[in-house]
Amino acid sequence: MKLSELQGILKENGIVGAGGAGFPTYAKLSEKADTVILNCAECEPLLKLHRQVLETHPQEIFEALQIISKTVNAKRVCVALKKSYTATANAIKPFVEFFENIEICLLDDVYPAGDEVILTYEVTGRIVPPGDIPLSVGVMVLNVETIYNLYRAMNGRPVTRKYVTIAGEVENPVTVRVPIGVTVGEIIKLAGNITTEDPAFIIGGPMMGSLGSKANIVTKTTNAVLVLPSSHSLIRRRQSKTFIDMKRAMAACCQCSYCTSLCSRNLLGHPINPSEFMRVASNSITNDAAPYINAMYCSGCGLCEQYSCVQNLSPRMLLAACKLELRKAGIKPQPQPEPVVNPDRPLRQVPMSRLTSRIGLKKYNKSAPIIEAVPDFKKVTVLLSQHVGSPSVPIVKKGDQVHEKQLIANAGDGLSVALHSPVNGVVTAVGKTAIIIEKQ
Repeated sequence: MKLSELQGILKENGIVGAGGAGFPTYAKLSEKADTVILNCAECEPLLKLHRQVLETHPQEIFEALQIISKTVNAKRVCVALKKSYTATANAIKPFVEFFENIEICLLDDVYPAGDEVILTYEVTGRIVPPGDIPLSVGVMVLNVETIYNLYRAMNGRPVTRKYVTIAGEVENPVTVRVPIGVTVGEIIKLAGNITTEDPAFIIGGPMMGSLGSKANIVTKTTNAVLVLPSSHSLIRRRQSKTFIDMKRAMAACCQCSYCTSLCSRNLLGHPINPSEFMRVASNSITNDAAPYINAMYCSGCGLCEQYSCVQNLSPRMLLAACKLELRKAGIKPQPQPEPVVNPDRPLRQVPMSRLTSRIGLKKYNKSAPIIEAVPDFKKVTVLLSQHVGSPSVPIVKKGDQVHEKQLIANAGDGLSVALHSPVNGVVTAVGKTAIIIEKQ
């Protein structure tokens, strides 16, 4: 298959990164890549869907993975998963011998192993330059559900559904495959009753996810919904205000430097230094700009504030606020010296079991089996912008009858993908941000 042909399939079927910001997958493909990594590291605590999907659909995923590798002429294909995922590893081992150049790469059970920059180093030994992407060192990283979506697209099934893990304070934690456009409140019911009187919701993982509500819409990048008591530390931290976080840093930061010592990107030699940033920011130091500028190299993994800081401060949130202001000012990452990996890195990696306990989630770390078939939903709200780049452009109007998998929005100008109807029904509204479809 020609590269342009495969890119067309990905774009026309609405395939984007199913685990992060939603970068359109067609734009990631490049013949510069000599290595393709299937990311099954399942970065965050409680999230299980990628290992479950790989365990359930190994044949389909390997077929799609090989199509990509042959199209870009990659010499090596690595299926990267943690050593603790024994069930998944055992499920895929029988399939490896039937596919060229595919190998299983086992990773230590540490956080954040699923960060594509970290993963690239663990699998290939190559260091992605600060501010750059894995393709700059000849590596292409794609996650499990994204590759499964490609297999489905090549068999006439565009992206209309999403796997979501529902965990925390629910009766029956579960991973469900639901239509895009349903609400968080609707899918939580698939996990039984909520078991706390005052629930709060994190959309995404416990380390990098954001506060949400039952009204949130499931998109192509919704990986998880975590239900926690409103009093839980993960909820309370996300409710804090930046100016309060800064006041607390001014009063309590003791410059122990643990945030830097355990920073996953700093250990790879990237110039991000959370403790230096906390020092200059909390003391209003303006004659040393480097710690502020280097905030741009923060991956947002959250280790500094959820695990490292002995004073319970919020380096990540303050770094994120700084990054936002730098972007508004038009400041971009500058070329950096070649990174040098910290020789103590193997001793400073954070075990997932310890992290899960530290952030108060050990009791929620339960099985969440996949359910493919779910009850019908009466209405979906399909957001036009579920990906990085330009929103999709509607081609339907109010009153149109549509069927599942039907094209309802073309890719916009520039970086963008198409959208398809998740259900059979009637278009009841077309707006600037969404298309609403109701079942008859």
